[in-house]
Amino acid sequence: MSRSTPLRGVHERLGATLTDFAGWQMPLRYGSESAEHNAVRTAAGLFDLSHMGEIFVTGPQAGEALDHALVGHLSILGPARARYTMIVNEDGGILDDLIVYRLDEDRYMVVANASNYAVVARELIARSEGYDARVTDRSDEYALVAVQGPRAAEILRGLTDADVDGLKYYAILPGVVAGAPALIARTGYTGEDGFELFVLNEHAVPVWDALTEAGRDLGLVPAGLSARDTLRLEAGMPLYGNELTSSATPFDAGLGRVVRFDKPGDFVGRSALERAAQDGATRRLVGLVARGRRVPRHGYPVTREGAVVGEVTSGAPSQSLGKPIAMAYVSEDALREGGLTVDIRGSHEPVDVVDLPFYRRSK
Repeated sequence: MSRSTPLRGVHERLGATLTDFAGWQMPLRYGSESAEHNAVRTAAGLFDLSHMGEIFVTGPQAGEALDHALVGHLSILGPARARYTMIVNEDGGILDDLIVYRLDEDRYMVVANASNYAVVARELIARSEGYDARVTDRSDEYALVAVQGPRAAEILRGLTDADVDGLKYYAILPGVVAGAPALIARTGYTGEDGFELFVLNEHAVPVWDALTEAGRDLGLVPAGLSARDTLRLEAGMPLYGNELTSSATPFDAGLGRVVRFDKPGDFVGRSALERAAQDGATRRLVGLVARGRRVPRHGYPVTREGAVVGEVTSGAPSQSLGKPIAMAYVSEDALREGGLTVDIRGSHEPVDVVDLPFYRRSK
């Protein structure tokens, strides 16, 4: 049976189409997903992300425990800063991609994807054995509300005592939002500026309502999972279960930069990842832009002269580019040779390989 976030009643009141996502009833869209997508690009969108996991790692050796458990070097992360990282298995396969926030000297918050946070919590507990650190899964206590878009700071500014304008990208600070204690992070998954607000469940509805009122005349709209998916695709951001899986390493996904071999000590998956880095990937995650109007979708084969050379991981019409776009794993040999097509229900549609991301916001 699907779980509900503290904001389900709000979504029903707004007429959202709800769908099951990772075991949660989540808003797919509130009306037009194109309108929601464009609102985030031009003004702001309001998202319920309360299905995400919040796992706290605390204690004198919390940083060292995370260095061992994850591929990143978290013990050198400055207080109030955040880092994108991953947890892998012994074979180097990705179990989840994460954002880790260092809240203070010996307290970290690990934010995991909805489908994986139970696995991440379990692995962190096991991998922290022998360290003076405690792992606590507090996912059931927290709601997460995000406001994303070029007017996000303008909307949030009047609701909080925190210095949101001074908050750097990939940083976090405590504050009060609409009367509720919150952790305010300048992170997101849309390619736009924005903020993610971690609040206790009982504060989710008042915070959502206050943001809605503050953004009423500034173009703010509620946005669902459909818009979130097309926004992150344009921004070239991977989705676990599509671009990232336990059969892919960070190097396959073009994210080898998150693996820190220079940190002291061993970490889970190190040997396998060292081999992967040395051998080089036989396939690569790339961006594709269709020349025609048919959309490459998840699971469609990428072909060259009729032979399968890869697979589409995500695809959608791009509102910002006006063309169908996709991300796909493609063999290095085929990328060198060129002439790629995507098999869309028996029709081999030509595509161009482009650098990611497809979209970059203007500064």
